[in-house]
Amino acid sequence: MSLEKIIAVSGKPGLYKLLAQTRGGFLAESLLDGKRQSISLRNNVSVLNEIAIYTYGEEIPLREVFKAIYQKEDGKATIGHKSSKGELEKFFREVLPEYDEDRVYVSDIKKVVQWYNLLEKGNLLDEAIKEEEIPSEETTNEEE
Repeated sequence: MSLEKIIAVSGKPGLYKLLAQTRGGFLAESLLDGKRQSISLRNNVSVLNEIAIYTYGEEIPLREVFKAIYQKEDGKATIGHKSSKGELEKFFREVLPEYDEDRVYVSDIKKVVQWYNLLEKGNLLDEAIKEEEIPSEETTNEEE
């Protein structure tokens, strides 16, 4: 499943898988407990595919951060989001050394770690990372 179908809802814990669009919002399934919920258009909703992390250079898409964590952890779960501030910052520096420490807060790192572990637990990371790695077709024109 692509990260385009996974959302974070402001004020609600965890992540949600988009199932359908309704007249007043969305029908989504919680990745925490599997319960289906109606999400109103009034809620602030963030699609994971559209989130990026600030670095000193350019912004790095969240899927690239997940990919770096995935490679570091060999596709397994990572540290807990309730780890200490120091542990979280050290871990994030290992994964994304150029992240902007002034604009990426510990609360942001906690969310990334929690989301990664939720996706890993639901076996959604493999699909999301593989989907993003589809090679583009290159055409070559050879003229003699």
